[in-house]
Amino acid sequence: MDLTHVILGPIITEKAERLKAAGPRHTYTMRISPRATKVDVRNALKRFYSAEVDSVRVMWVEPKFRTLGAGSMEKRHAFKKALVTLKAKSKVLDLSSFESHS
Repeated sequence: MDLTHVILGPIITEKAERLKAAGPRHTYTMRISPRATKVDVRNALKRFYSAEVDSVRVMWVEPKFRTLGAGSMEKRHAFKKALVTLKAKSKVLDLSSFESHS
C-alpha cells in the first residue's frame, strides 16, 4: 500500500487526549485507511514523522445507527483506527508536520 495514504488524521476526543498525556510513553489515536495494516502504520510513522513506534493496535469502529420510523439511518459510518504507542526516547508526534522523504 502507498504509505502516503495510510494515516488519514488524528482522532481528537477526551480519551485520546488522556492517553496522549499519560506517562513517559505517549499513545496516539489516529484514523487510518481501511486497507492499512499494523506494518503499514509503523512504516508510515517512521518514514514521514521520524517516530520510533513501540506498538500498534488496530481496530474497527462500528457504525452507529438511529431508528427512524420503519427504517434506520447511519449516524456514524464505520472506520478503522489505530492506537500507536511510541518508545520513551521517541520525539512527540505532531501529525500536522507531514514530511515527504521520497
